[in-house]
Amino acid sequence: MSTQQDIYVAGSESRPPMLNKENYVPWSSRLLRYAKSRPNGKLIHNSIINGPYVRRMIPEPGDTNREVLVNETFHVQTDDELTEKELKQIEADDQAIQIILLGLPEDIYAAEKKAKLFNEWERFTSNEGESIESYYHHFLKLMNDLKQNKHFLEKIASNLKFLNNLQPEWSRHVTIVHQTKDLHTADYTQLYDFLKYNQKEVDELKAERLAKIQDPLAFMAIP
Repeated sequence: MSTQQDIYVAGSESRPPMLNKENYVPWSSRLLRYAKSRPNGKLIHNSIINGPYVRRMIPEPGDTNREVLVNETFHVQTDDELTEKELKQIEADDQAIQIILLGLPEDIYAAEKKAKLFNEWERFTSNEGESIESYYHHFLKLMNDLKQNKHFLEKIASNLKFLNNLQPEWSRHVTIVHQTKDLHTADYTQLYDFLKYNQKEVDELKAERLAKIQDPLAFMAIP
């Protein structure tokens, strides 16, 4: 390379190559070679090609001590529940992201980050069987990411997003929130506190509904 700029674009042992918008294919090949050359290179390469590790939904057993059986719920896999292999892949995922970001010009990096966050916002929803606590922490992380990137939403927007993406069994309590809270001034943490207080009732109503569905089937099975 004849100039400092050429060296910057091509990369070095200490930094990935910088993207030239007109030469994506050569850049991507050099980036993958750079990724493979790093410690943990195989896992980093796997992350770039196949995407990062997706945490599993872990079932939580129902409460057998209640009069009405409460079916199992789910939460997103926590750090303590990750295997050593999964932890290594997540570490490699972080390294892969940093390698890619270091190879992007500043304007592309800013646009990519903004697009990713708004895509997460648009697609955000609860998972079937997910506890209100898991859902809240999922939402809280997204909101913190938005704030860190200087995207500040009005309270009404964040509150409606939080309420409207709960599972159907929360519909009665969501209606109560709409009737009793000013969503322009309340904080979604306050909404969470109210909903969490009613988690037991929601679990029992869901269990009763399932029992009503199962009873006719049991009756039909009798000879």
